[in-house]
Amino acid sequence: MSAETPVCQLLERQDADYSGWLWVAPPRDAWLEAGEGTLLTADQAVLAAWRARGRPAVSPLEAAPAAPPGAVLFWPKSHALGEWWLLWLCATLPPGAPLQLVGEHQGGIKRVLRVLAALGLGCRKVDSARRCTLFETRLDRVDLDPEAAWSRFEAEGLTLASHPGVFGHGKLDDGTRLLLSQLPGRITAGSEVLDLGCGDGILAAWLARQAARVTAVDVSHFAVEATRRTLVANGLDGEVLASDVYSALEARRFDTIVSNPPFHQERAIDYGPVGRLILEAPAHLRPGGQLLLVANAFLPYPDLLTRAFGGFEILADDRRFRVYAASA
Repeated sequence: MSAETPVCQLLERQDADYSGWLWVAPPRDAWLEAGEGTLLTADQAVLAAWRARGRPAVSPLEAAPAAPPGAVLFWPKSHALGEWWLLWLCATLPPGAPLQLVGEHQGGIKRVLRVLAALGLGCRKVDSARRCTLFETRLDRVDLDPEAAWSRFEAEGLTLASHPGVFGHGKLDDGTRLLLSQLPGRITAGSEVLDLGCGDGILAAWLARQAARVTAVDVSHFAVEATRRTLVANGLDGEVLASDVYSALEARRFDTIVSNPPFHQERAIDYGPVGRLILEAPAHLRPGGQLLLVANAFLPYPDLLTRAFGGFEILADDRRFRVYAASA
């Protein structure tokens, strides 16, 4: 089976023996999933895919893997998240363990040289092809704690926890702000509400503050942990789960689903998860339940909403974002 993504195609042509290595934050690629080694990722969808094949896969927020012969870090589009992965690997794996770093040029892989130099880690270029580059270094202990990447900020009278790679890291997104402006009067105390794609937990916390019974889900384990920390910081209750859209919810139904869904996967536009969110929403709403969704105005969600619900209402439109409502 051949590699599908450019970064994996670059790795596939290497002479290195990757048996038993740790694959850190990789994309979905059948070549990797059918190969050797252990997955380390905070992406629930990738975790589920590997585990479905019987492959070993762990989250950095759940457990540390056994010491591997080496690791390959797939450099993410969030530079700060890439730095966090480096700090975590330095703090967790044995000093001297080989680490390869691979990424696309448009994704900022060449900036890795400055990051490694700042950490006192040497580096050499191994290969370059398909607009990707592969670097190699050896891990060592550094004086920076990966826990220091967590931060807090204030918004809407709430204290929010944030982490690199979480949507809207360190600030309130304008689309979320517009959605929040439409929620008063639409959420009743005691109603069961699902925050789908919870990010830093701003919606979950706002809903819990209105005495709603909140379930919050996100595909990112960093977002799940951020939402948990946000609820604790504000003395609020809610259930928070790692879930690829509705995958962790089985047949559960809610009075309201709220979401500011992402439409990017790394740098590519990806409507797949949002399509599932909208089309499967009626099966997760009680009769008369509502979906409240904010999205960039240019995105083609009206067609999906019409297919799923037969119609919809636009609650707000500031030319950048729209807030949609649809009832089951």
